[in-house]
Amino acid sequence: MTYDRLVCANCAAPVSEGRCPVCRANRERLQQGNFFAGLNPMTLIALLAVLVAAVALLAHQTA
Repeated sequence: MTYDRLVCANCAAPVSEGRCPVCRANRERLQQGNFFAGLNPMTLIALLAVLVAAVALLAHQTA
C-alpha cells in the first residue's frame, strides 16, 4: 500500500501531507522501510508480468 492513500488517526489528514509529527514519522517510516512503497500499483503489476514472462520463457527453453 502506498502512503498517499493513508489517513492519519491523529489529525485526520492524509499521511502524505505530513501535517503533524505522527504523519511525518509514519511517512518517513514507509519511505525507508520498503523499496516497493514508492512504486505505484501499475508499475508493480508490470514488473510481475515481466517476471512471469521470464520464468515462462526459461521453462519453455529447458523443456
